[in-house]
Amino acid sequence: MRIALFGRTFEKACFPYVKLILKKLEDNNVSYCMTHALHQFLSKNGFELSIPTFESKSELAGVDYAFSIGGDGSLLEAATLINDLEIPVLGINAGRLGFMATVQIENIEAALDEFFEERFSLSERILVQVTTDQNLFGEFNYGLNEFAIQKRDTSSMIVIHAYINGEFLNSYWADGIIVSTPTGSTGYSLSCGGPLVMPQTNNFILAPVNPHNLNVRPLIVPDDCTLTFKIEGRSKNFLVSLDHRSRKAEADVEITISKAGFKAKLIELKDSNYFNILRNKLNWGLDARN
Repeated sequence: MRIALFGRTFEKACFPYVKLILKKLEDNNVSYCMTHALHQFLSKNGFELSIPTFESKSELAGVDYAFSIGGDGSLLEAATLINDLEIPVLGINAGRLGFMATVQIENIEAALDEFFEERFSLSERILVQVTTDQNLFGEFNYGLNEFAIQKRDTSSMIVIHAYINGEFLNSYWADGIIVSTPTGSTGYSLSCGGPLVMPQTNNFILAPVNPHNLNVRPLIVPDDCTLTFKIEGRSKNFLVSLDHRSRKAEADVEITISKAGFKAKLIELKDSNYFNILRNKLNWGLDARN
């Protein structure tokens, strides 16, 4: 078995648990590698490491599983780099919220015991694919959470003309718009009034950001449709983002959104239940009267 470790930085309080992870890998005769950024961070903090590092998708050939150590951002970076290799990822939360990184690092020993005993399942998640005539995201034009269009400054709102399968949908007068996957429904989309959507549903969520018209509400559309956006505004350029990556787009850009031809695979241990996560991480349904 070969495992790739993803991550960047985290609190020093997590170091004993990271040492435990490395020991568990060695005790189970696992060959492993890690991102160059993680290797550099650990080496600067007293870890003696003589293992290979990687920075590109091509270097992940032959990897069976991936561990993401950090927060949800680290897991999103892992999904971006893994791309269409579809390597299953175990999210280990060494950050704050950790909605997708469901394994708390303090519980890592028991979690790894479950993993090596193969007491887990795989949750397949759709990704959003972005195509533009300005090639804004290069070969990594995929996102696990969401794609967003936003104005770049404090100037007046922008107008986003939206089409579904070539049919005109609406002109959104707003600060921006979000196209979220079900996985991303608990993120940026939720803060803009979007609904919670279970990961297994085959949908995208369109959520306007600060719309001018209050009767414009988030909309759920099938994930097999193609969305097209054209932007107008006083500014000559706008901000587009795909998960943790942002780019400047010129005003005449045309953006096409569709479902990627592959899926991200997240490792879920036996106690990893979506509704438990909603209640524990988002205080969903919490009532002070109970």
